[in-house]
Amino acid sequence: MIGLTAVFIGAALALNIYVGGARFNAEQFVPNIVVLGITRELGPVLAGLMLAGRVSAGIAAEIGTMRVTEQIDAMSTLSTDPFRFLIAPRVLAAVLTLPVLVLGADIIGVMGGYLVATGSLGFNGVVYLRNTFEFVESQDVILGLVKAAVFGFIIAVMGAYQGYNSSGGALGVGRAATNAVVGAIVLILAVNYLITAFFVE
Repeated sequence: MIGLTAVFIGAALALNIYVGGARFNAEQFVPNIVVLGITRELGPVLAGLMLAGRVSAGIAAEIGTMRVTEQIDAMSTLSTDPFRFLIAPRVLAAVLTLPVLVLGADIIGVMGGYLVATGSLGFNGVVYLRNTFEFVESQDVILGLVKAAVFGFIIAVMGAYQGYNSSGGALGVGRAATNAVVGAIVLILAVNYLITAFFVE
């Protein structure tokens, strides 16, 4: 899912940058802007938004079901810490795996731009890749991976929080899943701006 999103976003980004650059005779900057836009912004943000709709809702529904069926209460009665066994593993997994997915999305997105640039826009493939690798810096990739880890934390925490505090049977579980997705998306967009502003300054 993330790979398909990345390849089409990279392709569309290359087309739009080419159209805009052609107005100022700056078409040669297509690979530079594509790789910068994907690694710093589009890769982590789009991956975060895609997973917010899938993972956050899933966590909220699973933990919410356990809450309304009193399974969490049973764990507490047996002196088992629900946070340790239900929440912490999910948060850790999201924080560790989302950067890996974003790294893959970065590569696929850049290749999507490469395919369009070389196949439709007349760019030389070797020159395109050389400009891409010469322009991108390690700090650009690191920024995207830092964002991905933070977004993974947000996704898992929102899902766990909404699920853990759900009530009211099946209706409450559905509401918790919806609130988890909406909350995670809003927080991802807001935190993305804050992280970008911090690194730019």
